[in-house]
Amino acid sequence: MRLLLDTHALLWWFTDDSRLSANARAAIADERNEVCVSSASAWEIATKVRLGKLETLPRVVERFAELVAADGFETLPIGLTHALRAGTYAQTHRDPFDRILAAQSELESMMLVTVDPAFVEFHSKTLW
Repeated sequence: MRLLLDTHALLWWFTDDSRLSANARAAIADERNEVCVSSASAWEIATKVRLGKLETLPRVVERFAELVAADGFETLPIGLTHALRAGTYAQTHRDPFDRILAAQSELESMMLVTVDPAFVEFHSKTLW
């Protein structure tokens, strides 16, 4: 299965947070699954650290590529088709990070690992 981690799922994986569901944790840990991290998550984390919303995690920004690689995750760049799809969704949801993740999961046929109910609006296939 191909998985795309929502930003909170990635952070909870990195920090071994109990809020990451057992089902999500098992899917991420399963070596048969391809686990991807969007460039949008790097952008979102860096933005939130800069704004002081993730004060305890500044080292995640500094070591982002290293942490992703250490877990064997693949990075998923934001491509032109992702950007166009995210911008053309009819949904009123305004979060640009969610819109990109929804587009990437749709266009790349990936299961989005998220607890966020906002993705129901996008008809994203989710796992939690």
